[in-house]
Amino acid sequence: MFKLDTSNLRGDITGGITAGVVALPLALALGVASGLGPIAGLYGAIAVGFFAALFGGTPSQISGPTGPMVVVLAGLFASLSGSAELVFTAVILAGLIQVAFGVLGVGQYIRLVPYPVVSGFMTGIGVIIIILQLGRLLGHEPPGGTLGALGYLPTALASINFTALILGIGTLVIAYKWPSNLGKYVPGALAALIIGTLVGLTLEGLPKLGEIPTGLPDLHMPVFNQETIWLVLEAAVILAVLGSIDSLLTSLVADNMTRTRHDSNRELIGQGIGNTVSGLIGGIAGAGATMRTVVNIRSGGRERISGMVHALLLLAVVLGLSPLAAQIPHAVLAGILVKVGLDIVDWNYLSKAHRGPRWDLALMALVLGFTVFVDLITAVAIGVVLAALAYVKQVATLQLEAIKNLPDLPLSEEEKTTLDHLGPRVRLFDFGGPLSFGAAADLGHHVREQVKNGTSAVILNFERVPFVDVSAARAVETIAHDASASGRTVFLSGMNEEIIEVLTGLGVLNGLKPEQCQPTRAEAIRAASALIEKGESETKTSKKNDLGLNQAQPASS
Repeated sequence: MFKLDTSNLRGDITGGITAGVVALPLALALGVASGLGPIAGLYGAIAVGFFAALFGGTPSQISGPTGPMVVVLAGLFASLSGSAELVFTAVILAGLIQVAFGVLGVGQYIRLVPYPVVSGFMTGIGVIIIILQLGRLLGHEPPGGTLGALGYLPTALASINFTALILGIGTLVIAYKWPSNLGKYVPGALAALIIGTLVGLTLEGLPKLGEIPTGLPDLHMPVFNQETIWLVLEAAVILAVLGSIDSLLTSLVADNMTRTRHDSNRELIGQGIGNTVSGLIGGIAGAGATMRTVVNIRSGGRERISGMVHALLLLAVVLGLSPLAAQIPHAVLAGILVKVGLDIVDWNYLSKAHRGPRWDLALMALVLGFTVFVDLITAVAIGVVLAALAYVKQVATLQLEAIKNLPDLPLSEEEKTTLDHLGPRVRLFDFGGPLSFGAAADLGHHVREQVKNGTSAVILNFERVPFVDVSAARAVETIAHDASASGRTVFLSGMNEEIIEVLTGLGVLNGLKPEQCQPTRAEAIRAASALIEKGESETKTSKKNDLGLNQAQPASS
């Protein structure tokens, strides 16, 4: 686990240095956006970047502070009235939860979040980042929280610091329009940071970062407060889930670029260790960072050494270059962060969404709205639940349509001959696969609609059904009771041992005679035929007897 692959050492060093240069302005900006300061962003980039690379399951991935994580941290920092120690406690707990996710094998399930939900909350996070930076672009320091920043906008617009606004917009333009040929040597974000800071030195009246602590960080042990424990725990869970999703999505990007396959659970363990250490040294939470990972891979990085080199470069900055960072204007970082927010917005999906399913677009918009105006955990929870319900409805519809009746079934010659002879007196239903609880709700109604007057026997064939749940078992019980109440007989065929065990345990088979449960469809058809012929024979005998009795009666005078 700890063995380092040095086969691509030169490329890994080059990729790590390039990724570190790109990460520097982002770490500073995201640290400021979190409310904990630029040094917390650097410490987070160092801790998560190094330990996630060392222990994680995606060798080429670069980890560090990301926009989604910072949005949660900023909200928590505002809710806790600026208590940094409680925020660091949430980061530590989030890391431990991620380690637990990896140990329990949760990684494979986190990736099952539907794309419209992922698109909605990522786009929402991009919108939040932009909203939070609008006040700083105008030369002000808005209050924490999305709604607070929006509410402060009229005040900021009433007294715009045009020097800060021009500098911030200029920084944004440089970050976007930096020539690609120069970007090979100096990334656009770093160029924007350097040029913006140098211009800012010649201007007055600009809010700046100010003094940044230097040297090695202090140890921050977790603290717990009875009044805020649930708030901290909730934030920790959100950070853990969001960071895990963010990291694994970035891992998929890295897989596509390197033609490799990452280890999801190991990646979560690595991210968890990185976040735990980050919280202990006073850093903000982080995750796999898509842009930095792409830069690393394109610069030659392939193995975990590249992520470790990126973190060590940032450590060197903390130990020696922080006085220079103190001169960076807030407007410059705001310009860079606006680009980060715009990059997070899922423009690719938004441009094509009108050509896709309307439900997916509505779900994405709903999650986007909840992300911006409520909170992330509510947005993701509602999105996943609604997506799951929609999927269950679609599957249930297909399952009910797959309940095939006589004309559509592939029958043997014997079965076909027997059923042709019996005609409407027997109705055969074949379940094409697993019976979900969604299909079970309408199963009884569907069967009743198909059963006509004159039907004496109903056959339910389970040969292609691997299992049933409680809902499906109750639906079968309802069908059996309805049939019995209307004078019909239900036959069950093709049940495997698991289905028999479930139906027996729930008492569904208690009211059925042994001959009503047959091992195959053919035998169930024969049993139904025998039952009908026996009933008709008894009816004929009864009529003959009645006729004989009537003929034997003397004529009345």
